[in-house]
Amino acid sequence: MTKTLAAAALTVLGASLASCAPAMTGLTTLAPNAGLNPAQRLSVAQPSPTSTAGTLTLTSPSFVNGGTYPAAQVANGFGCTGPNISPALNWSGVPAGTQSLVLTKYDPDAPTGSGFWHWSVYNIPATATGLAQGAGNPGGTLPSGAAQLNNEGGQPGFVGACPPVGDAPHRYVYTLYALSSTLDLPTTVTPAILGFNLNGKVIAKTSLTATYGR
Repeated sequence: MTKTLAAAALTVLGASLASCAPAMTGLTTLAPNAGLNPAQRLSVAQPSPTSTAGTLTLTSPSFVNGGTYPAAQVANGFGCTGPNISPALNWSGVPAGTQSLVLTKYDPDAPTGSGFWHWSVYNIPATATGLAQGAGNPGGTLPSGAAQLNNEGGQPGFVGACPPVGDAPHRYVYTLYALSSTLDLPTTVTPAILGFNLNGKVIAKTSLTATYGR
């Protein structure tokens, strides 16, 4: 690879990671993505079956569905200086037959070609009714038996929002899944593998979305 091609490849990689990740050394604030147009906002296939929420509801004391992403959940890195604290989340209406719950946070607007997974928690007990603020941060407490994967910044647990400056506001989607079984997965798998393993196990799901731009 020539030096020119290598430099171009590093520029593309930097833009992909800039959508949100923990602080890393050697990386600088990146140029804007010039705003995503409708053609760039690709739809993504969801785990089957695509169940409706039913009685399952997901809320947060920090933000409302369709509202603005809270400052407390902004990342600390890549030009952002937020606290990077995972939000408190509450849920109710877990359907009968649920054996475990999965909670994910995803940015479908990150300019990576595959979005950006900010948080993935699985094997949450069906009896749980929420996650405390900071549960996804180092030293935070998850419900007994629950486990979390690395986010796409390469760190375990939660990472906050930090979209490229100038982008149209990104959507940050928290999704709660009620499953008919627990998941036999190591914490080293990717969020995509977690999602694949939800197929055929989803009893119900519901989402909570906030938007944030810089």
